[in-house]
Amino acid sequence: MNKRIVFVLLTLIVAASMMLSACGPAATEAPVVTEAPATEAPTEVPTATEPPAPAIGSPEHPIKVLFVPSVDANIIVTGGEVMAAALNEATGLTFEVVVPTSYAATIEEMCASPSDTMAFIPGLGYALASQLCGVDVAFKAIRFGFPVYWAEYIVARDSEYQTLADLEGKTWGYGDQGSTSGYMVPAVELAAAGITPGEQKQTGGHNQTVTAVYNGEVDFGTVFYSVPLTPEGKPLFSYDDYVAGKITSLEQYEIAADAIPNCAPDTEGKKLLCDGWRVLDARANIRVEAPDVMQKVRILAVSAAIPNDTLSFGPEFPADLRAQIEEALLAFAATEAWGTSIGSADFYGWSGIAPATDAEYDMVRAMVAATGYQAPK
Repeated sequence: MNKRIVFVLLTLIVAASMMLSACGPAATEAPVVTEAPATEAPTEVPTATEPPAPAIGSPEHPIKVLFVPSVDANIIVTGGEVMAAALNEATGLTFEVVVPTSYAATIEEMCASPSDTMAFIPGLGYALASQLCGVDVAFKAIRFGFPVYWAEYIVARDSEYQTLADLEGKTWGYGDQGSTSGYMVPAVELAAAGITPGEQKQTGGHNQTVTAVYNGEVDFGTVFYSVPLTPEGKPLFSYDDYVAGKITSLEQYEIAADAIPNCAPDTEGKKLLCDGWRVLDARANIRVEAPDVMQKVRILAVSAAIPNDTLSFGPEFPADLRAQIEEALLAFAATEAWGTSIGSADFYGWSGIAPATDAEYDMVRAMVAATGYQAPK
């Protein structure tokens, strides 16, 4: 083989090798392992935490002590502050005296603030509030040995009215439609007797109703009745006598007739006395502005007995705080200061308190059910 042929063969072999290399897989560089870029951990945004709510009974969250406006609001506030101070001293808790604008507003406040309210409310108010939102009774009032009280129908002493039947079509004055003795019981009794009063005037309270009768602004009024005291300081009749059915005539509810011309406030203006007899019904509340109220206003009739007013707590009131307050109230009721507070005749006239049960107010609930009564809005 000549040199030219060899050269040609070598050239073809080299060319073929180059072509095969070009058609084969391309050489790749080994991948370079790199670390992922460092990322910062997300910064936690601190959540705004609200400060804990002030404890019930602290200065920042006082316990509201509600009083229905059945007597002068200034008297309630002044006497209520005496009670609040005594309870604060005994328990270390803080209390705020509140006088809502009406009986209905008192119930509304208890249901709206179930964990920090306590209230001195009548039996009707309690019956409604317990059904509405679970308000719970703790104590009932005792007035000179009586766990009950009555409504009285009052008229001008010189009027011609002698029986309830004489009130047909006559102008009726009452304090508040949420008042048991001032309105509810009389309304039921008048309806049961078939008596329809004429114009009705809401006066705002027991005192104002007596004043309206005294001034001749209404023909008759309905207010609370409490048994008067004899010159010996004893009730005119006992609760046992009443329960036994021994009190059957109107004369047995009123002081001696021959003492009435001599009725007048005592020298300090704190009592309405009639030859030693002490008047305790609503007429006595206006003795200062109307010293001759007994000579001008008389009792026409007295209603059936009504369970006494209550001290009740909101449905979610803390049990431990309630126990402290109940103990403190019992102790306060035994002090002289009680007489300048709710025990005052110008206030609610509670001479003491006793434990009460919910069942005691079933008769009031029955009355509400029978009439379809609802607290006014």
